[in-house]
Amino acid sequence: MAPDWYEEYFGEEYLLLYPHRDAEDAGRLVATLAGAVELAPGWRVLDVACGTGRHAAALRARGARVTGLDLSRQLLRRARQDAQIPVIRSDVRAIPVRPGTMDMTVNLFTSFGYFDSDREHRRALREMVATVRRGGWFALDFLNAARVAGDLVPQENGMLAGRPVRIDRWVDPPREYVFKSITTEDGRRFVERVRLFAPGELERLCTEAGSIVRHRLGDYDGAPFAPDSPRVILVAEVA
Repeated sequence: MAPDWYEEYFGEEYLLLYPHRDAEDAGRLVATLAGAVELAPGWRVLDVACGTGRHAAALRARGARVTGLDLSRQLLRRARQDAQIPVIRSDVRAIPVRPGTMDMTVNLFTSFGYFDSDREHRRALREMVATVRRGGWFALDFLNAARVAGDLVPQENGMLAGRPVRIDRWVDPPREYVFKSITTEDGRRFVERVRLFAPGELERLCTEAGSIVRHRLGDYDGAPFAPDSPRVILVAEVA
């Protein structure tokens, strides 16, 4: 069977295409989350789909004991080096962390919605929430699906390792997924696909996973969520 898109997408070429993911944005989001949950030094925090560890680094700077989890070996190497955190390589649908051992688990920067079926998405959320102790917190930062079509740039040019690439974006006819395709000069093609969950669907998934949404935010500075907010940030207490 061919690998799922996310198994190949987040490698060395991803790092070359996006070399400057914004640490300032990560710091703003972490500050907002820390205020919402009253993050205390010493808290055990699991950063699921941690990437290169920019959010983990901001959490660690606030005294949290952070562990990063990702499927990409390349991104985990960077997270271990840059954020100086322990890391776990794992699929989010089967997290090898003892249930109830985290004070907080986070899934940030639209690192959700990658699977073929909502059954798999439900399983992933259950796995994430299950890592948190009762009374602890789960935070999900996702795109606002209502804004995707209007904000979409159908085509643009970019650079990969100093060479031009073409970037195409589209929404499928059922409006369930948004796609991004990156095509190199030599004909290689990388395709990213994200499920367009509405805010109410995300909240329902969090509830089904065993958490209660206490805060609904719309940007990294902590503004309340509104229909035209750029982000959907749910902060849920684990029941």
